[in-house]
Amino acid sequence: MVDQVIGAIIAIVLAVGISAFYFAGTNWALDRFLANTRRPDGTVIIRNNLRESIRPWLFIAPALLVLTIYLIYPVVETLRLSFFDADANTFVGFGNYIWMFRDPEFLQSVGNNLMWLIVVPAAACAFGLMVAVLADKVAWGTIAKTFIFLPMAISFVGASVIWKFVYDFRGPDSEQIGVLNALVMAFGGDPQAWITIPFWNNFFLMVILVWIQTPFAMVIFSAALRGLPSETLEAARIDGANEFQLFFKIMLPQIMSTVVVVWTTITIIVLKIFDIVLAMTNGQWDTEVLANLMFDWMFRGGGDFGRGSTIALVIMIAVIPIMIWNIRRFQAEEGMR
Repeated sequence: MVDQVIGAIIAIVLAVGISAFYFAGTNWALDRFLANTRRPDGTVIIRNNLRESIRPWLFIAPALLVLTIYLIYPVVETLRLSFFDADANTFVGFGNYIWMFRDPEFLQSVGNNLMWLIVVPAAACAFGLMVAVLADKVAWGTIAKTFIFLPMAISFVGASVIWKFVYDFRGPDSEQIGVLNALVMAFGGDPQAWITIPFWNNFFLMVILVWIQTPFAMVIFSAALRGLPSETLEAARIDGANEFQLFFKIMLPQIMSTVVVVWTTITIIVLKIFDIVLAMTNGQWDTEVLANLMFDWMFRGGGDFGRGSTIALVIMIAVIPIMIWNIRRFQAEEGMR
């Protein structure tokens, strides 16, 4: 423990020191080599504008380098690998893309991802909005929000381990420790291996992500609701609006932009869902999703760089339209202000 703390302190000191040395050194070099000079005929060459136009690039150069190495290069390399075979030695053209759309497992993964996209953002936003509205109406709302927020602090794998105990099945003749089976047996039902039931097991896995993302939605919606002008709400109440009318006709339209942001954020998370499926079923029993399928092809059974890269590109292409739409919507809102 002590060694880890010392190592962390040393890393912080080195990082700060190197950063300070870089910025001080580059600014010194810029001021030295692009300083104002005087020609033999007495004319002064002023380079102030040139220096100031270069100086911002010195500050963002490290970030651009990191982005190039860890973001741009992997995208280009993934695109290149998608046109090669498993060992990345033989060019196969669009062979991997043709295989992809003929592969039953890939098509099943696409269908499962679509189910996740429909259910998880809708459920997380609905529950988050419901909690945000109802918690403000009770005295112990802050305490309730605190407990609801706790899953947000748990990793996807950690949450999966917790829910494995909820869905646990020990055989028909064994003592059940799973919470869900305990409830079923309490009402006279038979225990089930829930995560092995095709189709429905996808929804059991979705519950985990909804459980994690509901606190995120709750916090954002709660902040948006608190920002609503009280005069509008009071005027609606004076005009005789009940609580349902107040919510659906006054509050919800005013925070719709926030709802869209939360919805799209969760949608991007769902498109990349991997940890929960890997930890719970590893894609078995018809629960395969694109990210887990990509991992299987890329790193398991000797690996297939071509097919794994092709599936990775599909995930990236699916995310891009959502990001573009978000950026355009943000720019439109900024232009209206």
